[in-house]
Amino acid sequence: MKHSRALRRSALILAPVLALAALSGCSSASTSDAGAAGTSNAAASGEWSYTDDTGKTVTLDHQPENVASYADYALGLLSYGIDPVAIFGRVDVASDERFAPYDISKTAIVGNSYGEIDLEKLAETAPDLIITGIYPTDREGTLDLTGPLYGLADTEQQAQLEKIAPVVAIEVGGKGIDVINSLNRLSESLGASADTVAAAKTKYDAAAADLTAATAENPIEITQMYADADGIYVTKTADEPETELYASLGVTFTNKNPDGYYYWDIYSWENAGQVMSGDVLLVNVEGFQKDDLLAQATFASDKALVAGQIHPWNQAALDYASQAAHMTELASIIRDSKKL
Repeated sequence: MKHSRALRRSALILAPVLALAALSGCSSASTSDAGAAGTSNAAASGEWSYTDDTGKTVTLDHQPENVASYADYALGLLSYGIDPVAIFGRVDVASDERFAPYDISKTAIVGNSYGEIDLEKLAETAPDLIITGIYPTDREGTLDLTGPLYGLADTEQQAQLEKIAPVVAIEVGGKGIDVINSLNRLSESLGASADTVAAAKTKYDAAAADLTAATAENPIEITQMYADADGIYVTKTADEPETELYASLGVTFTNKNPDGYYYWDIYSWENAGQVMSGDVLLVNVEGFQKDDLLAQATFASDKALVAGQIHPWNQAALDYASQAAHMTELASIIRDSKKL
């Protein structure tokens, strides 16, 4: 079976990197003061300082104007009117439906596969700051600061990025609302207005209330999963910030073994019958879909699969706008489904 961390990341394809000169006018320093994470400061002189979720402090002589970002966090920036100069992602950015509401025609797409980043093209955009993420290695929230950040192939590639511009990370673990708030703090430090964030929160709050109402109207069990030739991987509710968020709003997820291995509850196809309790299947878009699952003899009789209550599911970015849309979609699925 695959390791849970490897599953969250797509297969890593290592590419040669280019030696790039560091840009002037910036500096970074590490701090062990975890309590300072997520803070920023802009002095009267124009100096900008931000402490990210790893405790690393980046200081520039000006507020960053050119920002490059991993796709998941670029979505949040775009929702607040901040246009990244470059985006790199896990899948093809141009066909990623999550970007449909935004005009990214003038944004350089510098990576369309996990760990593959065109460093020369990225450098040409002259970013002041690069944003990516970091996932905990366990449910206690341990951050591995010796390995590469999320979206990067390895520490060598990360070092090359840091020669182009300082890199900050958003922690994607624990409570979903904490991840959203981390993105909000960073966005506001980059110039997002408080009014814009507040307006997004209003829509988010309305969607959250509607999702809670939908679960009360139709209290069904939802299995959120990824499947491939090796078996079924069911997301552990408390270990994924998005499912943690939805559970806090009343959604019931299949969660048979909340302890033990982090993030995934793993079943071989021989043991698939142990997880066939959900009324609805939310199936990760990067794995097996309906026809693939029907071809698995040990899973073909799953009640949700037989009833056609199966939906391709692409996890949304953890920002107000993305989550408002995703919660609205989930509320509709819940209302349209039957208790089996």
